Amino acid sequence: MSVAAVVPAAGTGTRLGAGVPKAFVPLAGVPIVVRAVDGLLASGAVDEVLVAVPAELVDHARALLAGRPVTVLVGGGERTASVRLALDVLSGPHGGERRGGPAGDGPPEVVLVHDAARPLTPPALVAAVVAEVRAGHPAVVPALPLADTVKRVGPAAAVEATVDRSELRAAQTPQGFAWETLRAAYAESGVDAVATDDAGLVERVGERVVTVPGDPAAFKVTTPWDLRIAELLLEEKA
Repeated sequence: MSVAAVVPAAGTGTRLGAGVPKAFVPLAGVPIVVRAVDGLLASGAVDEVLVAVPAELVDHARALLAGRPVTVLVGGGERTASVRLALDVLSGPHGGERRGGPAGDGPPEVVLVHDAARPLTPPALVAAVVAEVRAGHPAVVPALPLADTVKRVGPAAAVEATVDRSELRAAQTPQGFAWETLRAAYAESGVDAVATDDAGLVERVGERVVTVPGDPAAFKVTTPWDLRIAELLLEEKA
């Protein structure tokens, strides 16, 4: 059962304030997107990776990711647009625009969508998501319970309610899907559909999404604080 991973990396990531797209910011000397891709491949569960980047950085990304079963393509203006473009590439044969992956034509049986900004995601978490999809679940999301009290806030910053956090989870990536499930969700959602994660699109079309335990190391690098935490974690490992 072949597995492909899609890594949307075309965003600007302005909150990180690094002056370059977030995916290309160095983390302990290695660009964030390279760490994210290498983590996917280190799982032993992913056959090929498609990375969507800004048009002006395609050649740079290909150089960074050379020697890996990776296809670099021009991404869209929104995350969902980038994933849609990658799914279109996966629908076609190997060769041409699509590089890497197992022999044979056509799409993979399993597709993951992974944030480039989660560079420390443990390979074991990637493998766990793939295993659950292979076990028959059409949509799988790693998730963590919330530790903080959650407030619903209205106008003038006034608290309207304290939300019961026992049923809430923070979703992470990679999110895993049976090929037909994710492809159908994108087909039914329309080209202008926007979602903060791909499981959200799957939910909208009525498909069941299950969770697996997430990992704190799979946090998203969004701010300079996050980047420093990631650097410190890597220093501890060195």
